[in-house]
Amino acid sequence: MFKKITIEPVTRVEGHGKVTILMDEHKQVKQTRLHIVEFRGFEKFIQGRPFWEAPVVVQRLCGICPVSHHLAAAKALDIIVGVDKLTAVGEKMRRLMHYGQIFQSHSLHFFHLSSPDLLFGIDSDPRKRNIFGVVQEHRDLAVKGIMMRKFGQQVIEFTAGKRIHGTGAIPGGINKNLSIEERDILLKNPDLNANMMVDWAQEALEFFKAYHKKNKDFIDNFSKFESSHMSLVRNDGAMDLYHGNLRVIDKDRKIILNDVNYADYTGYIEEEVKSWTFMKFPYLKFLGKEKGWYRVGPLARLNTVDFIPTPLAQKEFEQFRAYNHGKSSSSCLHTHWARLIEILHSAEVIRDLLNDTDLQNSDLMLKGKKRFEGIGVIEAPRGTLFHHYKINKNDQITMANLIVSTTHNNTAMNLSVENVAKSYLTNQKKISEGMLNAIETAIRAYDPCLSCATHAMGQMPLDITMLDSNGNVVDSLIT
Repeated sequence: MFKKITIEPVTRVEGHGKVTILMDEHKQVKQTRLHIVEFRGFEKFIQGRPFWEAPVVVQRLCGICPVSHHLAAAKALDIIVGVDKLTAVGEKMRRLMHYGQIFQSHSLHFFHLSSPDLLFGIDSDPRKRNIFGVVQEHRDLAVKGIMMRKFGQQVIEFTAGKRIHGTGAIPGGINKNLSIEERDILLKNPDLNANMMVDWAQEALEFFKAYHKKNKDFIDNFSKFESSHMSLVRNDGAMDLYHGNLRVIDKDRKIILNDVNYADYTGYIEEEVKSWTFMKFPYLKFLGKEKGWYRVGPLARLNTVDFIPTPLAQKEFEQFRAYNHGKSSSSCLHTHWARLIEILHSAEVIRDLLNDTDLQNSDLMLKGKKRFEGIGVIEAPRGTLFHHYKINKNDQITMANLIVSTTHNNTAMNLSVENVAKSYLTNQKKISEGMLNAIETAIRAYDPCLSCATHAMGQMPLDITMLDSNGNVVDSLIT
């Protein structure tokens, strides 16, 4: 006889999901699942649209990370319009847009969504364990978090045209440069500027490291398990969140996919569909379904790259690596540490780009010989994001495949749910809200965007049941 525990919805994440846990009569966890319960269908309904619409349309997947989809689609369509290398202003404006997105998204996640669990404890009163509680008891931290996100959004507005669902990137380049006035607002505004963001990012890291020092067992061992990790890396092995080659390392930091061209991803990555969720399960073909899963995102990036090409973030990266004795970190909550290092790196990149005069150039776009297929990959805040399109002779999209960051982490998130459920629920006479929040804390560490990740292929697990007014089944359909 099994007892079913349901957590619905999973809170403080983007999108809709639930967790189910089966407990046996001996109070042992027998099965756990993270279900993604919404379906969006972007890959299907974009078919037939003119290809140049894709960067604007696909970003409607999400209001939190639209820039990532906007740029990944634009990179894929660069290939289709025959442009392998953008102009200097084209690439640098896109990079500025992207690092603004990384900065604001990471700030939103850490300060608004995850910090309540750290500041008040995962088993604290849920009426206080939220951003409003942070504002009341840690006002300076909360205000800086809000203002950091505001700055990132301003960077996006000046590069994409709007703070949400902008239009700045177009196939072959961009549609605007950065004016001197916009540059000076971001660099010289006494209330909010790029140099302040660098300082505040360092303060956030110091806060986390101080917290870690006092709570090492919790941070180091909460949902800790070994895995492979994947990210883009620059040609020289450096962190590059906009472009690079695909690298995968195993649990021992041995490279098992050695900096391959991401345009060849179909030769290395395959996706599995399961009946109980609308999120796919990617894996490395050469390792198979059981062993081929991996993690992506901030923790994966700090595990895979050789160095970070900005001085302050590099110094923090060296401390991170030293703490883990040069090995891969497998601690779920180390993702927050990695995320804060990336916030600092993004602030440094934004500051340096704003001082680059190429941003005022007027050669915004290029065009070459049309191709009929394009693949764009970018490191979104949550991890590696793939956009793949094919078109016909009428410039209509005939195929679209998106593998989003959260999808790559699907197996890892399910393992985290299982890991924490077994640690917190086994042999418990009474299940408390705090115990269930521990499971949500593990999911939140990945900063999942569940609406972005709702894509299925092949036999979609869609079960429709029609009931009459008395609750009797009239008809059912499984597609």
